[in-house]
Amino acid sequence: MNKRFIIALSLLLLLSTYNIQNNFTINSKFSVEKIIIENNSIVEKKDVKEKLSFLLKTNLFFLRTNKIKSKLSEIDLIESFEIKKIYPNQIILKIFEKKPVAILQNKKDKKYYTDNDDIINFFEHDEFENLPLVFANKENFKFFLKDLKTINFPLNELKKLFFFESKRWDLLTKKNKTIKLPIDEYHNSLKNFLDIRNKASFEKYKIFDYRIQDQLILK
Repeated sequence: MNKRFIIALSLLLLLSTYNIQNNFTINSKFSVEKIIIENNSIVEKKDVKEKLSFLLKTNLFFLRTNKIKSKLSEIDLIESFEIKKIYPNQIILKIFEKKPVAILQNKKDKKYYTDNDDIINFFEHDEFENLPLVFANKENFKFFLKDLKTINFPLNELKKLFFFESKRWDLLTKKNKTIKLPIDEYHNSLKNFLDIRNKASFEKYKIFDYRIQDQLILK
């Protein structure tokens, strides 16, 4: 009886060992060998691949999205991403980048301000060299930008924006026209400038001063 039990136990262990080894062989075919980066414009593929190098040889069934997200968050310009598994051994990573809309200069600190009200580190890049330069802190500009969007004021026509301690703004356009806004209710002033900015009779003026209520002083 004991002999039969020992033989049966030995067969069971042998079969179990075979199944474990066999499964490992099958699963090893699904280890990540290649990472394909798509949809990136500014972010360098090599930088993304470097952050995700830990994925190589990882089984496709056991990819940890949280760790991928944590690593990619170290790259400022990445807003989000999508992962697609290509069996047996590849992944495709689709990158969605943040879009800088202005350069925020607050004292000596220079940052990019994005269309989603995010702040990212400044770096030199040809695509961003014509962004408007804003002399203000994040909160002041966030509030003002919202107002500009409300009236569809084209931010890309501005060269510089200045916020003063008196709580008002001066805007310098790329045509070198200065718009001096009042502290309160400046929406009508901005709308008025949009209406007249391209009219021939206003071409010679460089300063549009709206600081006195219901008045426009041209210089």
